[in-house]
Amino acid sequence: MFPERFPYSVEISQTPSPYVMPQSLWEEVTRKRSDIRNIHKGLDRKVGSSECQQRCQDGEGHEARVSETEEKLDVTVGSMWIMAGKVKWVTDIEKSVLINNFEKRGWVQVAENEDWNFYWMSVQTIRNVFSVETGYRLSDDQIVNHFPNHYELTRKDLMVKNIKRYRKELEKEGSPLAEKDENGKYLYLDFVPVTYMLPADYNLFVEEFRKNPSSTWIMKPCGKAQGKGIFLINKLSQIKKWSRDSKTSSFVSQSTKEAYVISLYINNPLLIGGKKFDLRLYVLVSTYRPLRCYMYKLGFCRFCTVKYTRSTSELDNMFVHLTNVAIQKHGEDYNHIHGGKWTVSNLRLYLESTRGKEVTNKLFDEIHWIIVQSLKAVAPVMNNDKHCFECYGYDIIIDDKLKPWLIEERGSGLSVCRWLELSPLGSLTSSELSPQMRAQWPRCPRVARKVNASPSLSSSTASDRVLKYGLVSDTLNIAVPGGMVPDCRWNKSPPKEVLGNYEILEERGHTCCRPSVPTLAAGSPVAPATRTAVCWPSARPSLPASLATRSTMQ
Repeated sequence: MFPERFPYSVEISQTPSPYVMPQSLWEEVTRKRSDIRNIHKGLDRKVGSSECQQRCQDGEGHEARVSETEEKLDVTVGSMWIMAGKVKWVTDIEKSVLINNFEKRGWVQVAENEDWNFYWMSVQTIRNVFSVETGYRLSDDQIVNHFPNHYELTRKDLMVKNIKRYRKELEKEGSPLAEKDENGKYLYLDFVPVTYMLPADYNLFVEEFRKNPSSTWIMKPCGKAQGKGIFLINKLSQIKKWSRDSKTSSFVSQSTKEAYVISLYINNPLLIGGKKFDLRLYVLVSTYRPLRCYMYKLGFCRFCTVKYTRSTSELDNMFVHLTNVAIQKHGEDYNHIHGGKWTVSNLRLYLESTRGKEVTNKLFDEIHWIIVQSLKAVAPVMNNDKHCFECYGYDIIIDDKLKPWLIEERGSGLSVCRWLELSPLGSLTSSELSPQMRAQWPRCPRVARKVNASPSLSSSTASDRVLKYGLVSDTLNIAVPGGMVPDCRWNKSPPKEVLGNYEILEERGHTCCRPSVPTLAAGSPVAPATRTAVCWPSARPSLPASLATRSTMQ
């Protein structure tokens, strides 16, 4: 009967697998079949032996009736089994690249107040799910796309604090990674621009500023985004308005004022065609302890539409300094076909032809290295909930010496850490602006950057749609193995064949890149450990016709 029709149902393993029927469903089937037999036995005793014999002769005896009822049960259970394998999903981010991926897998959409297995949620919703007041408890068959305290990485001040703590801990341990040069700069952990928190570190900032009075700094409130409150400074007098006493060197914030971060602006970026650009790279973290992270190979570069200049007269020109599409699409020279973007593979080809393959490989190894180190910096304080994964969007700037800098990271909306660069109009009123800035005020949107817990899933070009659809698809293949109902007890080390365009950055304490760092006795960058294959069926759906528009980006 049922076991023959559903061969996988009899394999009730202690180790959950997407191939076998859930233990709870099998137990329910067993109980129902036992109840059926007991009911029919009771009926046979009531009708008497002579009537029972007659019904048996007519083929309606106990066993026949039990078999008939069990056949109906098998059909019912079959439907239950099919539905048990359907992932029930919810999202509060209405993006086609998400919904098309869910629907292509045959998943079932449900309401937020119904039972769900997979919730792709915004950072605001995740706060409610894990808040103490809500008291919501996730079951083993539910997963979400953010870690509870993702802000340890995606909030600017907390990320800097965690990286500084990480450096100090390595120094105490005597790790060669914390080695400094004669000027006191880290040799291997200097991947974030010099940054201070205001008002707490104001005196330290002033001391640093006076060492190089010609430097330019970018300032932004810690708790805001979309360019609110961001501005660029190259004089101490430009931040005196935040001080109670502008005649002293002390900086004391009023109780009504917010905390700010202020970072050294990278004013010597690598230019291509005379224009500034940055890299957007996607990194998936399935668990922080042990750290398992994956780099998406199909990142892209974003270019400014106006040639770069260090002239102070152009400090307020967003089209020179900001690579964000939300800014650049308002420029006169913006190209709506390719969106001012270049694939990372094209960047590699360009660098290999102009700088050499060895130098290019070293650059990308260093990029991978700083991403892993930023994740290790927050791993000890991250709430490593088994129901969570996160896809971060990292923004990297390369300077003219081919040194990569982590400028921002945004977390999943898709889960990266991006630093603010510039939005000089963010916190000023029109009366405080120069005539040139006032002229730009009406047409310049406000945009901020940080390490994001929700990198944008919006698509500005056909290439964007293809890339982000594939990104979500490959992310789901790792986070929801086989497209089956998730189980948090599964092994979170997928085999290589399901990674798609992801490649392993860190697994089981082994960093899968080889930057120029000292060799350590333990925990040194080595080749990836042998990965144990687990039964995770690959469920990579084909691209919907609506997204399969031929890319025009060369």
